[in-house]
Amino acid sequence: MDKKQTLFPMVIIGILFFIFGFVTWLNGSLIPFLKVICDLNDFQALFVTFAFYIAYTVMAFPMSFLLDKIGYKDGMALGLGVMVIGSLLFIPAAQGADFSIFLVALFTLGTGLTILQTASNPYIVHIGPLESAAMRISIMGLINKGAGVIVPLLFTALILSDMGTMQDLSAEAKDELAQRLIMPYIVMAVVLTGLIALVKFSELPEIVFEEEEFKGKKNILDFPRVVMGAIALFFYVGIEVIAGDTIGLYGQYLGLENTTALTSYTMMFMVFGYIIGVALIPKYISQEKALIYSAIFGILFLVGVVASSGVSHSISEFLWGWMGITTLPNTITFVALLGFANALVWPTIWPLALEGLGKYTAQGSALLIMGIAGGAILPLVFGKISDVSGDMQSTYMLGIVCYVFILMYALKWHKITSWKSLDSE
Repeated sequence: MDKKQTLFPMVIIGILFFIFGFVTWLNGSLIPFLKVICDLNDFQALFVTFAFYIAYTVMAFPMSFLLDKIGYKDGMALGLGVMVIGSLLFIPAAQGADFSIFLVALFTLGTGLTILQTASNPYIVHIGPLESAAMRISIMGLINKGAGVIVPLLFTALILSDMGTMQDLSAEAKDELAQRLIMPYIVMAVVLTGLIALVKFSELPEIVFEEEEFKGKKNILDFPRVVMGAIALFFYVGIEVIAGDTIGLYGQYLGLENTTALTSYTMMFMVFGYIIGVALIPKYISQEKALIYSAIFGILFLVGVVASSGVSHSISEFLWGWMGITTLPNTITFVALLGFANALVWPTIWPLALEGLGKYTAQGSALLIMGIAGGAILPLVFGKISDVSGDMQSTYMLGIVCYVFILMYALKWHKITSWKSLDSE
């Protein structure tokens, strides 16, 4: 496609990526919120992320076969429809302050996003040159994380503007607080319904892949760079969700106020990282090098989280002073800085993993989407370690494992063409 042919699909997909970000990063505010109104501990509260992200693992492969039959465009419309159902399920969940129904609603939203993500990510990769795919995905990431900046602030303003620290609330106050969720999710359902019409009746072109044969390749598991890419994404999404969704819990742990807004700080740094990706890839830095630097920065910031004092504010004053924010502990700021390290991991892994898959692209996309299960499992591991140890700050070192695997994928594993070559290394 030329630039004019690419622009319109980019606009439509950009709107969808905003929805991805809005729905996904609302979880960071929901976790401390539901912890209060449903009387949960940290481990139980992080089932919010488990219910949402496990949907990607359960539904990704079925959705890839569905996309092969109905096409990418109709698949996107179907995903939006499933998300409408998920949004409406929040109404009975809020009315009864029933955590189990909240989890069903979150799983349903995750299922809808699974369809959308399985369709839209390869779409962005293949509507232009492969070497600039990370730049296009970075643009989508800017839109996605822009929503991530807005939604926690919006959630706090609309739902929690008069609640302070939300501690020691009566049963009546908790019930009243739960009711405040109903209208926002009704509005979300209406907006999603409108987007179904936008996608369904737009002139989005279908992507057609060549039916070439691959010698010695019988299924997607015969492509090691895709399998290893999915594992890298498992660790990436795990640490991304930990950085974005546990920062509010960490703020509660440190006794801060308005902790549901802290996810916005992580998202701000992600937005900054995406801007750098758009500006530098591929003209000044390759997709591969961007992934290497991302992993290294992640390791350094995790050391900062653990090594920083909970009462020192010097780094926070330097980074946030222009916004009038001078009271955040340095350790919280380092958690937020993980957003910068994470920003370019997703945009760079996708084109490196999907290169040359042809007719296997939908299956490859599904396998990569299954890696999002890291967002379900690793935050639970984080929560359990934190509960058992009683030291949430040191628990962040779990992320070192994530970044080391990402670094190895960037250095070696994305180049592997056969499992035999991996064995010989």
